[in-house]
Amino acid sequence: MRNMTLNKQMTTAEIVSQLRDGMTIGIGGWGPRRKPMALVREILRSDLKDLTVVAYGGADVGMLCAAGKVKKLVFAFVSLDFIPLEPYFRKARQEAAIDVMEIDEGMLLLGLRAAAMKVPFIPTAVGLGTDVLRHNRQIKLIASPYADGKDWVAMPALKLDAALVHVDRADARGVCQISGPDHYMDDLFVRAATHSYVTCDELVDSDYFHQDSSRAHQVFWERNLTTGVAHVPGGAHPSSCAPLYGFDVAHFKAYNATVQAADGWEGYVRDYVDCSHEQYLEKVGGLAAIHQLPLPIF
Repeated sequence: MRNMTLNKQMTTAEIVSQLRDGMTIGIGGWGPRRKPMALVREILRSDLKDLTVVAYGGADVGMLCAAGKVKKLVFAFVSLDFIPLEPYFRKARQEAAIDVMEIDEGMLLLGLRAAAMKVPFIPTAVGLGTDVLRHNRQIKLIASPYADGKDWVAMPALKLDAALVHVDRADARGVCQISGPDHYMDDLFVRAATHSYVTCDELVDSDYFHQDSSRAHQVFWERNLTTGVAHVPGGAHPSSCAPLYGFDVAHFKAYNATVQAADGWEGYVRDYVDCSHEQYLEKVGGLAAIHQLPLPIF
């Protein structure tokens, strides 16, 4: 049952303590954008293993792969944008270290939507005539019951045990605001999950959402769907959280280079994972420096 209490504040450690080995975990955001990286780092510090991860992936997926946390990955892409393939994801794929379900971006959306709607699948033309079906035998075709007489892809529901997302602002009750230009599929991740855990850059009083009617249009799911909220300023870094800050290109470049070093991953963990969030912020230049990171322009 969803958390119905009025105060859902938790620490990132408390959130990760709710997760279990073998769970299917959806991670919100998109590539290097608005990823719950503070929660990812908390998972890296934990003993969690054998996870099935569902994501439009970025460094969240790569880091979890590098740490051996991922048993299976359900994904449409794993990219840092200006670095087309996330380095540790690439390494895991080349070494066949993870099982994968590689699907189209639209198919991933429909799988989450089916789970959110509590139906077993959604019929679609997406994927017809492609190698997606050849490489994913578990995705079936279904004959239309109507006069068109066509076969359609039956995209199965991607049910999640837990969803992890990052938002701009939230209150202690679990009301969450995403004020950037795109909320990506975060609402579907939340609705597809049994439990949903949120980190936010700013924790606000509930009155905040009543002071300006436009803020209600930036709330994309009901607060009863939020299980826990952790206040983590800069918690998306090194990914972006528009309009508060862009993604950290220099940090991503340095991270990308570690895959070529003999102890590159171990060094990255030593520098940026084996520390508190406050220490992490100091290491990357401070919260003020994060807020100066320019937003990407396309």
